[in-house]
Amino acid sequence: MSLPKAVSAYPDYDFAPHWFAHGGVRQHYLDEGAGTPLLMLHGNPSWSYMWRHLVRDLRESHRCIVPDHIGMGLSDRPRPPAYTYTAASRLADLDRLVRYLVTERGLPDRGWTLVGHDWGGIIGMAWARRHPEWLSRIVMLNSAAFPVPAGHRLPWYLRLIRSGGRLPAWFVHRTNAFALAASRLGVTSPLPAPVRRAYVAPYRGEHRRLAVLRFIQDIPLTPADPAWPLVDVGPVEAPEMTGLPMLVCWGGRDPVFDHRFLAEWQRRFPSAEVKLLPRAGHFVQEDAREEVIACVREFLARQPKGRS
Repeated sequence: MSLPKAVSAYPDYDFAPHWFAHGGVRQHYLDEGAGTPLLMLHGNPSWSYMWRHLVRDLRESHRCIVPDHIGMGLSDRPRPPAYTYTAASRLADLDRLVRYLVTERGLPDRGWTLVGHDWGGIIGMAWARRHPEWLSRIVMLNSAAFPVPAGHRLPWYLRLIRSGGRLPAWFVHRTNAFALAASRLGVTSPLPAPVRRAYVAPYRGEHRRLAVLRFIQDIPLTPADPAWPLVDVGPVEAPEMTGLPMLVCWGGRDPVFDHRFLAEWQRRFPSAEVKLLPRAGHFVQEDAREEVIACVREFLARQPKGRS
């Protein structure tokens, strides 16, 4: 597989690449450090690059596992119908990867910490609900893991793309505008140009952008949507989930995941610790880098083992 550029050329991303092959497809992931495992999941249209600072800070005390979803980041881009590019496929990918890491790479089947953002929260929490015994802690950045809260409406551009119209879908697939816009509108403080280029680099080329489009089209809004089972969890969470230590780091100026989503996290997980960063945007880990790192580090130190 040819990468967009050498991994070392991305700022602060001098990590060794790892690959998990299944079904003729290679999934890229980072495996950095030693200690209790942290599973960091990205959303759309980002990739494992978004977690670089947390990995560099936490790898001395934790084993950081950071995959790129199939069709994203440095992972392969299989053509349909070889791969379906659905949320259900991402959930299956995650389950395969974690089981491989446990059976073949020596990771434990207990004590994992889930760290999610955007779609990474939806997919990660769906996986966690199926394997609650594997988890000891949860860290969520701006994300969801439940139906869209009452009163919230998707931004117009997501509604337009998701609607299935040929022109919006063609535009997202044919151009890199969606990733470029996310790298600018997802933050409240402009990213340095090399960092912004790193965010969008994996999606340069029409053949590299199908996953970006499919994620938007798969946003679950009603029970008729294919991804609905991932968020159809009822009005409250199961006790085995609410009993886990949880930290929510939240950017208060997110144009997609607004205050209603944060309120829903707090309603479903009333004992969760919440760090509101009112001036940060969707990519809270960029706008409030030091605050997020410190908050996560302190949370993990206070909850060194979680539930065993």
